[in-house]
Amino acid sequence: MENNQIYGILCIDDEPVILQSMKTQLKQHFGKKFRYEFAESGEEAFEILDEFNQNQISTVIIVSDWLMPKMKGDELLIKVHKKYPSIVTILLTGQADSEAVARAQKHAQLHKFLPKPWEENELVEAIDSGFKKFLSQNSTV
Repeated sequence: MENNQIYGILCIDDEPVILQSMKTQLKQHFGKKFRYEFAESGEEAFEILDEFNQNQISTVIIVSDWLMPKMKGDELLIKVHKKYPSIVTILLTGQADSEAVARAQKHAQLHKFLPKPWEENELVEAIDSGFKKFLSQNSTV
């Protein structure tokens, strides 16, 4: 991988306070290692992914809430995986829906499932291991 490659992380949740919490945690732990974007819907997420792609920003991780209006998180992650198969996916939810998690694992190669509220170290570890997974799967060596 190129040293000057820009890596992006996209977080999706319909609750702005959750997005702000993620933003604070990610910037505190990873600083400027990644470019962070935040969306409140699946539709907005695809706009950002397409923009990243056009600007040659390699989206490495998507962290998505499950329970959102219009498009649930498992559905979003499955659509993302079909269009951008190298993206590592993480699903968050306050609703324990084992079927949704199973669908995301099967059809979106779900990397991690984190229940809400998550522990700060859980999110950081999921991002860190997801980035390592991305690099190993996309290595040019």
